Amino acid sequence: QVQLVESGGGLVQAGGSLRLSCAASGDRFSINTMGWYRQAPGSQRELVATIMRSGSTFYGDSVKGRFTISLDNAKNTVYLEMNSLKPEDTAVYYCNADVSAFGRTVGRLEVWGQGTQVTVSS
Repeated sequence: QVQLVESGGGLVQAGGSLRLSCAASGDRFSINTMGWYRQAPGSQRELVATIMRSGSTFYGDSVKGRFTISLDNAKNTVYLEMNSLKPEDTAVYYCNADVSAFGRTVGRLEVWGQGTQVTVSS
């Protein structure tokens, strides 16, 4: 089993910054891709950013130029640096990981975190 634990959400004023972290842990695995998604009330979950183990990144159009995703392979931890936050960034942010497991569970797995609330006040 692989688990994701997120941290770093909270309340911030528009124009401010927040940094989210998500640590993956479990029994023998390697990360293929990690990413962040978000879901606002009444809306579908949308992709925010993803990063491959190689460092290749992808960003949703609404966050390009404001958010930066990074991956610490040694710590199996992905970060999301969010700058110039807007009220429309308010959502629950979910960490996602595509991993290859080699422990009691073998194979490619998709894992989700529990979500962390980000609220941006105007």
